[in-house]
This record gives sequence, structure tokens and C-alpha cells, in this order.
Amino acid sequence: MEYMIGVDLGTTSTKAVLFDDKNQVVTSANKGYPLYRDVPDMAEEDLNEIFDALIEALTDVVRAADLKDGDKIAAVSFSSAMHSLIAFDKNWKPLTRVITWADTRAVKYTEELKSNGLGAQIYKKTGTPIHPMAPLSKLLWLKEEHHDVYENAAHYLGIKEYLFHRLFGSNKMDISIASGTGLFNIFNLDWDEQALTVTGVTKSQLPKPVEPYEYETNMVAEYAAVIGIPADTPFVYGAGDGPLSNLGVNAVKPGVAAITIGTSGAIRVVADEPVIDPKGRTFTYALDKDHWVVGGPVNNGGDVFRWARDNMFDAEKSTAALLGEDAYDLMTEIASRIPAGSEGLIFHPYLGGERAPIWDANARGSFFGLNHAHTRAHMLRSVLEGITFNVYMVSLALEEVVGGLKSIQATGGFARSPLWRQMFADIFEQPVTVPEAFESGSLAAVIVAQKALGKIDDLYEIEKYVGASNTYQPDPENFEAYRELAPIFIRLSRQLQTEYENIANYQRKHSK
Repeated sequence: MEYMIGVDLGTTSTKAVLFDDKNQVVTSANKGYPLYRDVPDMAEEDLNEIFDALIEALTDVVRAADLKDGDKIAAVSFSSAMHSLIAFDKNWKPLTRVITWADTRAVKYTEELKSNGLGAQIYKKTGTPIHPMAPLSKLLWLKEEHHDVYENAAHYLGIKEYLFHRLFGSNKMDISIASGTGLFNIFNLDWDEQALTVTGVTKSQLPKPVEPYEYETNMVAEYAAVIGIPADTPFVYGAGDGPLSNLGVNAVKPGVAAITIGTSGAIRVVADEPVIDPKGRTFTYALDKDHWVVGGPVNNGGDVFRWARDNMFDAEKSTAALLGEDAYDLMTEIASRIPAGSEGLIFHPYLGGERAPIWDANARGSFFGLNHAHTRAHMLRSVLEGITFNVYMVSLALEEVVGGLKSIQATGGFARSPLWRQMFADIFEQPVTVPEAFESGSLAAVIVAQKALGKIDDLYEIEKYVGASNTYQPDPENFEAYRELAPIFIRLSRQLQTEYENIANYQRKHSK
């Protein structure tokens, strides 16, 4: 038996999934780690915690495989969260923790880029919207506010590149991850000269861009022994989690959108060449040089539902724990008792600022329309609807850029919830299809590995392995409520944007 492992490097956990030679899941292991928010707008991870999580997850699935004589792990391949940044000195000593996509401390320098026109010029070449999430802005922040780090930094990597460097001594970055840095020219597939000039960073400080099909062998013997695999096992670079999510649910044909809601979320479609939005609202990231994923990411997805659980449904959370049940299942059952539209209660889910569609790191969440009749259950349903309305706003911008959407493939934690699936179908007025395989990102990473090793000819082979699916049709009874509320949600988000900076500054001033 030849097995392959797909690794999903996430914001709060790393998952390793073992696939057999028919691309069926054998077992998986998931290891979590904290996201550090020591000061306002910070969102960092510890390098050693993530490295240990990777080693432990790989070790667990290799042991579970119980390899017999003749069995082997043919490859390990990666899907990775994008936009992270780590600075190293000339001896490869880390100078920072992992500064993640969710870190918005570079908001001041992002606004300066937008106001002086340089941001628009760079976006048109890099396809990465100007936002504090991107390493482009993070580098400007380091330069101005942590100049000692900036001056001593000889190398910059993201989290996946750090893991490869530690395992293999390499210094490379796949073009998918590179295309989300704001520093990479998506038309000539190299680091962009203007972006480098603006940040003051040189090519020598950045990793070598490579195709997602590049792989490393000759792992450090100590780590190979711990994991329990030969040191020459190919480790394939793979791609960013967004592009691979599209591949993983077979959303690669024109007009087929993939919606992912995990901690954060996104809606994306695939094009055969980079597509730039004249208004700068959408991203264009590489899957590989022949497949480009166009879409918009949202900061506020499942983490907002978690906030609601922890702050409004603590009793239910405790009850579910005692009964061995999932608190989220209990909460969605409560929300399902409330009619579509939450009887006029609207929630803007911007607890962590927002990327698409408003690209405002100062954005803040709010309930609008509260009256005496509203209960916790109304608030809960409005939270779910608010997250969904926000993704719907992104889809409207996306349709302007790439044309109409024909269907939606759903993945991520929300895809497990029948209520949420139906809500997406109703608000979008589109069928929502949920593939049976939930490990879509890891499966896509394995498909990339198979192409890298010459086992398949093209990525479309994944269609054979996505498996059965469930399709949720829009419910006409809910159209009227959502058709009335959606324009109010959109107009309100624009009106509130005039005050987001003021309230964000107040919070920064008075937060403990």
C-alpha cells in the first residue's frame, strides 16, 4: 500500500490526514495551538508550538497507518494558511513570532499606502488587496515600529516555509503562498520591484519562488526518526489553503464558486489567468501558474459563532459538555426556532476588523434593530445571518469581476450545519452543494503531490475522489425576508464605516 499525507496548516491547529492509494481517508490527527493576542490588534503564533504540532500530527498518523513490509508513505503535501510573516537574522534565529493574517497592527501604514496611490499601483501587479493582513503592510509596520527587528532581519518567511526550512534547510516559497504576500508580481511570477522598493526589502531577503509541485527530500534525520518515515520521503510544497479549498471541492470550472467558512471564510472562483478588480475588492491568488483563484476573504466566520457561544450561551456550552454533545449543534437548534430575518434584527460580524468586502481593519461588530421582542435566540440567528450576508456582499463584488455564479460548493466547519447550509442557499438564492468529504484541503494537497510525482496528469483528476454530495435548494418562503434585509445590511455597513475608525481608536485608547 502506498499512502499519502495531506497536511492542513491552519490558524489555530494543524491537521494531518492519511489517504490510501484510492484517495480514501484512513485516519487523521489534529493538534491545536493558541493564537496570541497580548495587545490590541495582535494575532501571533509561536513557532515551536506549530512545529511541534506538525511533528506530533505526522507521527500520530504514521503510527496509525501501521506500515507493513512493502507499505510506504509516498509523499507528504501541504495546504497552508496564507499571509503570515516571520523575520530571521543572518543565522536564521527568529526575531519575531508568526505574525498571522489576522494581525492588524499595520493598519496605519495600510491607510497611508491607500491614500498615496502606491497601494493601487501595487495591487494591480500583485493581486493582493491592500490590507494589514498582507506581509507588504506588515513589513512597513516592522520598519517604522520595530526598527531593530527590521534592521537585523536577513530573511523573511511564512509559517510553511519556516517548517520546510527547519525540516530540510530550504529557503523556498510556492507561488500560491507568494501571491498572497502583496510582494509578488502575478504576471511575471517574481518578486515585484515596486513592492520591494516601498518596503525596502531585497530579493535576497525573500525565499525563492517555486511551483506548488516542488518537493524536498533528505529531511533532518532526527525528525524523520521521530515521525517514523524515511528521510528521503518527498515533502511537496503544495499551495495556499484558499486555492486548495476550491480544488478540494471540485470548484474549478467557470461559474462554480467555493465558499469556505472556518475560523475565517472566503468565496472564490477559478480563472485561467489573473483577474484584477478595478475597485481593488477581490484577490487573485495562484493555485498554480495555469489556475488562478479570484475571490474575497472575510475575517469573521466561525470565530464569531464561537464568540457567541462563549459570551451568550455559556450555560448551553456547559450542558453540552456534561452530555458529551456538541454545543454548536445545540445552538443551531436554538437558532432554527427563529424565522428567517430574525424578525428585523441585523448583525454586522466585524469583531476582528474586516477584509472583503469593505477592507477596513477598523471595522467593528454591531447589532442593529434590537427591540423588546428580541431574545438571545434572535441574536444567535442574526449572528449566523450576518456572517452569511457579509459573504453575500463579497459575491456581488466577485460577480462584477468574473461574471455570474452558477452554483456553490461549500466546505469548512459551517458545512456541517444543515441550518447554515440552508441559510446560504436562501440568501444567495442558489443551490448549495456540500461534498461528502470534509477533508477537502488535505485531499487537494494530496492531488497536488500526485501530480508532482507524475502519478496523474492534471488536477481535474480530483473529480473522481470528491465523493457524493448533498445539495440544498433555496426555500422560496425565506426569499422575501432576505431580499428585504440584504439591502439594509449593505447600506448600513457603508454608513457605519464613517465611524469605524473613531470607535476603533477609542477602543485602542481605553483597552486594558
